[in-house]
Amino acid sequence: MKYCSNCGAPVSLRVPSGDNRERYVCERCGIIHYQNPKVVVGCIPEWEGQILLCRRAIQPRHGLWTLPAGFMERGETTREGAVRETLEEANARVEIGRLYSLFNLPYVDQIYMLFCARLLDLDFSPGEESLEVRLFAEHEIPWDELAFQTIGESLKLYFHDRQTGRQGMYAADIIRKREDEPRVHVIIHGDS
Repeated sequence: MKYCSNCGAPVSLRVPSGDNRERYVCERCGIIHYQNPKVVVGCIPEWEGQILLCRRAIQPRHGLWTLPAGFMERGETTREGAVRETLEEANARVEIGRLYSLFNLPYVDQIYMLFCARLLDLDFSPGEESLEVRLFAEHEIPWDELAFQTIGESLKLYFHDRQTGRQGMYAADIIRKREDEPRVHVIIHGDS
């Protein structure tokens, strides 16, 4: 960040009075610009044992498969965001259920929240951000073509729970142990 979004003056990185972290502070108006993690919301839309996936038409991960999810908008709840993202990406209507997984991704400053969901009908089609949308049975999931680790981990847990009859809620961290490490590690904290 170089300039203040409030007044346009230059900003400098420093620890503001009463704080303990470096922040961008406007040199003219004194506004502190907090940079917080972004929240990604979405769902696991199910229809008769199958899961609706979207093939991405945008970067990052163009052409790979994902669950319908995206960044929350201001003024909406996490559930509203999950419904909106599903409609935008798959033109699909869903009934949102319980929170299923929450993933912390500190290395990219994101939090993923995925809900269980039930497709209300089979009237779905690719939205502007999708090349293709379709239902997959567990054995058909394109595991090697999933766009994000959060999606793969959530689906593995989801199918495992379905086989065992569990109805867990998972919280996990996906972290890099070293900055130059290409692979990230999943640490599941438990469920309730």
